[in-house]
Amino acid sequence: MIAEEELTVSATGQDLLRQLLIVWLEFERRIGRLPMFNRLEQGNFTIEDYKNLLFNLRAQVVEGSRWITRAASSFTADFRELRSTVIHHALDEHRDYEMLERDYVSIGGEQEDIINAPRNIGTEALAAFMMQQASQPNPIDLLGAVFIIEGLGQKMAGPWAEQIQEQLNIGPESTTFLSYHGKNDDTHIGKMHAVLNSKVITPELVPRVVKTARVVARLYALQLEELNQH
Repeated sequence: MIAEEELTVSATGQDLLRQLLIVWLEFERRIGRLPMFNRLEQGNFTIEDYKNLLFNLRAQVVEGSRWITRAASSFTADFRELRSTVIHHALDEHRDYEMLERDYVSIGGEQEDIINAPRNIGTEALAAFMMQQASQPNPIDLLGAVFIIEGLGQKMAGPWAEQIQEQLNIGPESTTFLSYHGKNDDTHIGKMHAVLNSKVITPELVPRVVKTARVVARLYALQLEELNQH
């Protein structure tokens, strides 16, 4: 998932990265056990599966820009560089849900349905946790959340888009959300590595960042386990 040259970080950053990779591997295994993604790997993915996935992801994508913005507002002047990075991240992603909506409509879904889609149980829990953490002073532990969420985009979204196109015989215009994140989340991961190599990360922060990563990994997986039908 991460290029060799990106691992040049401080000793504390290396320790944190090793622990985050352990969390990531468990998250990856958990996602791989879900029936929908088993079908995708086995070549049995359906258009209904894809509609259901997009239908359930929209609420989380909308909430993502909200908690990122809240996190930026929670950093003090002592962390102004990190605050600027988070603000730029929010700007990059605050309209991503529009790509998701277009993909849904392109495969036969109704835009009104996906706009009004209720949050599933996992999305409710994930959104509440993320907003709570983002509201804390200087929420550096959200680096753990970024590692999981952007890691999913970097490692899984691109291959998913290709598999979905092939199995459903649809064009790239119907997988723009997944394809975009497969190509662009490398940049976001790179920014996170820059933070890992900075003085912001202290040994005392490592357990907090790892715990947040664990919680987000579990709740994101729950979101995919509890898919509402579109």
